[in-house]
Amino acid sequence: MQRPVRILVVAALAALLAGCAADPAAEPTPTPSFSSEAEAFAAAEATYRAYVDALNQVDLADPETFEAVYAWTTGDANAGIRETLSQMHADSWTVTGHSVPALIQRLQVASEGVELAVCLDVSAVQVLDRNQTSVVSGTRGDVQTMMVLAVPNTRSPTGVAIAAITGRSAGPKC
Repeated sequence: MQRPVRILVVAALAALLAGCAADPAAEPTPTPSFSSEAEAFAAAEATYRAYVDALNQVDLADPETFEAVYAWTTGDANAGIRETLSQMHADSWTVTGHSVPALIQRLQVASEGVELAVCLDVSAVQVLDRNQTSVVSGTRGDVQTMMVLAVPNTRSPTGVAIAAITGRSAGPKC
């Protein structure tokens, strides 16, 4: 299983392993006009929560359920989650349980986007292979510590989309 799959699958999808890959298609990214950093943070937080909600609704046997996840991502994150979900579907994996954001905190708001510190509770999430054997690492913690980058995107209802999800060691503790 690739690193991007582990974070998105284990962290948000019930094994949402942070996804990164090549941009499948150019997407418009004009900067939405936010009146304040607080408004930009609120949009990024709403986007991440919607992303986790969409991941929690994924049925790996039904690729149509993936579309809601894709709608909240852009660029490398979009390409990575597409690859991850497609591979999990092809491998006949299943996910049980739901991920829950335990903490979402603003790290930085800049012209390139909003960085969020995230603690994602994945304790109820299980990822099973076609034989119903867990593929979750025995060393996975109950809470995943991540940094999420949300960038301006006119296709998103919130005005931003997730461009990257990576692990983090700095920032608030989970």
